[in-house]
Amino acid sequence: MSDHQRIHPVHDVEAPHRPLVPENTAKSDKGTTDLPRRTFPVMHSKPPKKRRSCCCRFLCWTLTTLLILIVAIAITVGILYLVFRPKLPKYSVDHLRISQFNESDSNNSLYASFNVRITARNPNKKIGIYYEGGSHISAWYMDTQLCEGSLPKFYQGHRNTTVLDLSLSGQAQDASGLLSRIQQQVQETNNVPLNLRVNQPVRVKLGKLKLFKVKFRVRCRLVVDNLGASEDIRISSSSCKFRLRL
Repeated sequence: MSDHQRIHPVHDVEAPHRPLVPENTAKSDKGTTDLPRRTFPVMHSKPPKKRRSCCCRFLCWTLTTLLILIVAIAITVGILYLVFRPKLPKYSVDHLRISQFNESDSNNSLYASFNVRITARNPNKKIGIYYEGGSHISAWYMDTQLCEGSLPKFYQGHRNTTVLDLSLSGQAQDASGLLSRIQQQVQETNNVPLNLRVNQPVRVKLGKLKLFKVKFRVRCRLVVDNLGASEDIRISSSSCKFRLRL
């Protein structure tokens, strides 16, 4: 026979029936067959990296720069202090003469003219003081300004003492009331409080270096025997305080 024999599988009826389920499939207690389970590896994602914002970086850079500047300024000030040993200037009011202190009949104003002698001392060995223009000095009784003037421009060298004779003039309102308060105080206490206020722009010279302009403020409290026009006014006490303003 030229034709090949074809063999076909025959289903055995007596063979036990087996379901077409993979061998690794689990069965439940009720006999039902669960679907095959596949396990997947757990992937742990890394937390995202924190990025500093531009504002935070700018703030850190600014604070660092300020800290460096503060340290540099502190070191510079410390070196200057050790080299120059700065000391505060001293001032005193030594003499007071009132040439005019009378009431005007026309407008009830009080006209006053003072001559004040102030001594300025520079105790520094290596620091000079340039007294610039634009100064102002005024004399006050309580809260009333009596007269005013200015200081001359001059240079005060190392360890120098300069005596200034200053002329002050001005007028105040309500002369009758002011004079009555002064007379009453003289009768009760035998003295009159007087204040001198000085605002003086200066330039400090360190060695050969002339620094920027600053302002001296001097406040002097005087106690005099009277405020009438006379040749000499006796000063029973005098104290001056110095303050520096940038």
